[in-house]
Amino acid sequence: MKIGEFSRKTGLSVYTIRFYEKIGLIPAPPRDASGHRVYSQDSLGWVNFLEQLNATGMKQADRVFYAKLRQQGDSTLTQRRWILEAHYKKICADLERLQRTSQLMQRKISHYRELEAKQERKDDGCSGERP
Repeated sequence: MKIGEFSRKTGLSVYTIRFYEKIGLIPAPPRDASGHRVYSQDSLGWVNFLEQLNATGMKQADRVFYAKLRQQGDSTLTQRRWILEAHYKKICADLERLQRTSQLMQRKISHYRELEAKQERKDDGCSGERP
């Protein structure tokens, strides 16, 4: 697939795809007879994986390092696993923090609803005037 279709399928701009190639996140794809880049399904899967790493907070430098290790082949399997294990631990810690924050937000929202209900009852029950 050419860069335009690859861009649509990945959700990345053509500029971003070229930038990723430049910094080594995406290996330079082969070119057709006209000199246009031709991306494979494997490249699509790789970019989707990179975007998941990005979405979960992996720094660009770490993604580039991981990509370079990947390009070196199976001799780097252990190093790549270590990188993913460290990132997985970070994701788990982030999830725990988000869960605690979510619970706090739920308690705060419930508290505000209770206060609003009390305020409504107070407003409905007494206008401040005596009969």
